[in-house]
Amino acid sequence: MKLLFPTLLLISGLVFSQKAIPSDFEKIPEILDNTELLYPFIVPDKKFDYWSVLRNNPDPDKAIIYESQMPKLMTINDSAPEKGFFQKCLGENCFSYIIACENSQSKYFSNEQQLRDFIGFVDNLPEAILIANTYGYTVDSTNRLSSSYKIEDKNISLYLSKTKNCPLTKESFFIKINRKTGKLEAKSNGIYFKSEDCTTP
Repeated sequence: MKLLFPTLLLISGLVFSQKAIPSDFEKIPEILDNTELLYPFIVPDKKFDYWSVLRNNPDPDKAIIYESQMPKLMTINDSAPEKGFFQKCLGENCFSYIIACENSQSKYFSNEQQLRDFIGFVDNLPEAILIANTYGYTVDSTNRLSSSYKIEDKNISLYLSKTKNCPLTKESFFIKINRKTGKLEAKSNGIYFKSEDCTTP
């Protein structure tokens, strides 16, 4: 019994030490846990006359999430794609897509890989979070294990979350994104939250 207590303390100490965030990581601002607020920070690698992020909504005013400066005398009459990125459900307002104008020709970016291609070089933290979002990792601003970052010349490193339901489980991941290639590497940092019950929406 005397040996058991110190052993438990040692094991718990190891678990908590594994989950510590390095001191050179900063907290991700809470506003960046909303995907729709990340789009204005995109700096596309290619020069487009105009680009816009939309949700699949038949009402043009409700469809726009973000648009860059639209040139005068330009109209886009193309219909929306049938699928997009960040698919949440079936029906209206269930996914997003980008339409860009290059040399008076419109071009769609309508899946996760195309969004990554549109971003290209990872210029900033919001772009890094968007790329992570395309792989299912999100910012959970309630915990530093899922909302921390460090920006270096070659990489942007993040601590983000992946969530599973029934029961609600949140797992911390250490993510490294190559700024030039956009390549993402991820490693589990352990589960930091698990609810006791299982409720479905």
